[in-house]
Amino acid sequence: MARNTFILIAATLALVASFSLSAVASVTQAEADRLGKDLTPTGAEKAGNADGTIPAWDGGITSPPAGYSPGDHHPDPYADDEVLFTITAANMSQYENQLTPGHRAMLEAYDSYKMKVYPTRRSASYPQRIYDATKRVATTAELVEGGSGIRGAIMGTPFPIPQSGVEVVWNHLTRYRGDIAARKISQAAPTRSGSYTEVVFEDEFNVVYSQEGQTEESINNRILYFKQKVVAPARLAGGILLVHETLDQVKEPRAAWLYNPGQRRVRRAPNVAYDNPGTAADGMRTSDQFDMFNGAPDRYDWQLVGKKEMYLPYNNYALHSDQLTHKDILTPLHINPEYLRYELHRVWVVEATLKAGTSHIYKRRTLYVDEDSWQILAVDQYDKRDQLWRVSEGFVVNYYDVPMLWTTLEVHTDLQAGRYLAIGLDNEFSMYNFDIERTLEDYTPAALRREGVR
Repeated sequence: MARNTFILIAATLALVASFSLSAVASVTQAEADRLGKDLTPTGAEKAGNADGTIPAWDGGITSPPAGYSPGDHHPDPYADDEVLFTITAANMSQYENQLTPGHRAMLEAYDSYKMKVYPTRRSASYPQRIYDATKRVATTAELVEGGSGIRGAIMGTPFPIPQSGVEVVWNHLTRYRGDIAARKISQAAPTRSGSYTEVVFEDEFNVVYSQEGQTEESINNRILYFKQKVVAPARLAGGILLVHETLDQVKEPRAAWLYNPGQRRVRRAPNVAYDNPGTAADGMRTSDQFDMFNGAPDRYDWQLVGKKEMYLPYNNYALHSDQLTHKDILTPLHINPEYLRYELHRVWVVEATLKAGTSHIYKRRTLYVDEDSWQILAVDQYDKRDQLWRVSEGFVVNYYDVPMLWTTLEVHTDLQAGRYLAIGLDNEFSMYNFDIERTLEDYTPAALRREGVR
């Protein structure tokens, strides 16, 4: 396959054009049997590309490197890789077909921005039970009316051989991110001059959809429970957000609550969704930009454009290092490109267009979704004039102690304001804890109230 060529399948495009998003099973048993053969267990092309710049998938990272201990910041398994070349404004025309419009715009806007390209390492991997579950649900998963939910799936990737854009989105929403995880992270929105105040969060994710032994009935229509507590600065400290994310959002939309430390009260928070502002983000992201995209997909029409080879952030262990401070990363206009790693990967390209009669500050969004992990690696967001507005990047690593691929940092760059938001800074904090024990009672409004008054 040529490096700059879309992989477009006539049958897929015909289905996209006619797909009604009613309850339709995803693939046949014969198609599902390709998983683990010519396709990876989660649906990517196992083979590399024709010119060898993308290697074959060989299982990804299957064990931590020597010397790693749980709780450590993750040492870079590819630390000896050398930069192949660097893309700048001066030479980007050579690579134009492999760059997103967002990356081209950033190169044009900022002389100090560059993209250091390294050898492609297909590091994504998951537990065997996730692979087994994916094969099981591939023939049973289906969209509910309108594409606003799914059924017939648990634990695995519901649509490993996607036939529509919204199926790709649901693969991202339900991708494996461990079972229960806790983290301490920082968020910053530097001004054009580079000054900023860090907002520190303590987050918890209880991803019941992926947990062993769960059934569709036992998860009670939940994908995950999410809790986020602000611990700094002092003027914001004590606020807590609780979210119950649902699987069938027609049957039951997302539920959210906020604990207000000033009032010492818990209130329902129906506005924690769509284009309402993200927590303490200085207006630099919407609620549904967290985790690159989250929540109900019902306000957009999702077109599956095809698959393309593109230079995108991947294996960003240098950015994840505890040898860096947050100040090393947070430079004016954009994060420090010296610590960024880009690789050539195949991604699904999905175009989201705002539906008539609905509202959102982004008229259009283009998602670039990793074929190996279903993690969104980049998003271009357009304003109501159809002008490129914000560029989102998900800088990922394989958390090989789990294992799974997830972001170590998300960055949302506002090209019109000349600013950006970085969320997920963890260099100065202890690492993710994937071994915490929780019950569902820990994610109730009553538990939120008890935690808030301690």
